[in-house]
Amino acid sequence: MGDLAVKKTEFSSVFGDHPAGVAVLTARGPEGPVGLTVSSVSSVSAEPPIIGFSLHAGSGSAALVAQADSLLVHLLDAPHIALARAFSTHGAPRFGDAMDWEWLPTGEPLLAGVGRVLRVHPLVRIQAGPALVFNAGVTQVLGAEANGAPLVYHRRQFHSLSGGSALDYSI
Repeated sequence: MGDLAVKKTEFSSVFGDHPAGVAVLTARGPEGPVGLTVSSVSSVSAEPPIIGFSLHAGSGSAALVAQADSLLVHLLDAPHIALARAFSTHGAPRFGDAMDWEWLPTGEPLLAGVGRVLRVHPLVRIQAGPALVFNAGVTQVLGAEANGAPLVYHRRQFHSLSGGSALDYSI
C-alpha cells in the first residue's frame, strides 16, 4: 500500500467537515433483530443497482450485520432522528416495545415510518484496515418517498437540510 503518512486526526478532521447521509442497517441476527446507524452508504451503480457502505465489524451489532445474507438499508430523513440516535448509541434500546418495527416475510426487520428502504444482498466484502467495505446488490425497493428534509451527519452531529440550504444550481 505504500507509506501512509496522513495522521488519523488530520484525516478525521477532513472527513468531519464532509457531510454524509444517514442510514440504519437492519438484519436478522442469530438471537433476533440487529441494526446500527451508518453514514457511509453511497450509490455505486444504477444498472445494475448496487450500493456501497462500510462497517467496523469487529464486534456487536456491526459484526452481526456484516455476516447477514440480506439486510435492509433505511435511508433516514430529519423526522427519524430518534432512530438515528437509538441505533448509534451503544446500549440504547432497539427493537423493543417502544419501537415500531416488524419482521418481513424475507426475514429482515423493517423499521416503520421510514419512507426510503432498500433490501440488499452483499456481493463483495473487502477488509480495509479495521473496516469491512461492502458492495451490495439492491434486490427490492420497499419505499421510495422521503419523509421530510434529509438527515445528514456533519462535524459529529446530525443535521437537517432545508430548502433554504439549496444553492442556485441544478444538475
